[in-house]
Amino acid sequence: VQLQASGGGLVQAGGSLRLSCAASGSIFSINVMRWYRQAPGKLREWVAAITATGSTNYADSVKGRFTISRDNAKNTMYLQMNSLKAEDTAVYYCNAFGETLTRDTFGPAWGQGTLVTVSS
Repeated sequence: VQLQASGGGLVQAGGSLRLSCAASGSIFSINVMRWYRQAPGKLREWVAAITATGSTNYADSVKGRFTISRDNAKNTMYLQMNSLKAEDTAVYYCNAFGETLTRDTFGPAWGQGTLVTVSS
């Protein structure tokens, strides 16, 4: 199973970006999908999570500004980021847990990361 994150870029503070994370491979189902981020010189931190049924959870630092969603038919997860701040600058990673077509569990499968830079 492979994950491909995309959608990062340079944006001014207060702006918006939408990240995507597409999973591919021998996938039967995906359970939980998560976004993480790692700012320069800092540890990777969890940002948001979404279950297969659409239940969501957010880190306090992004609550009210970021929205996580997914399209199960496309095995794709999104992160709508609004009211971006300079401190949101980081490489954003996605991961997923699920089952393969042979009903083996997989995860965490990680994407390669996409860079978000917020200028103040």
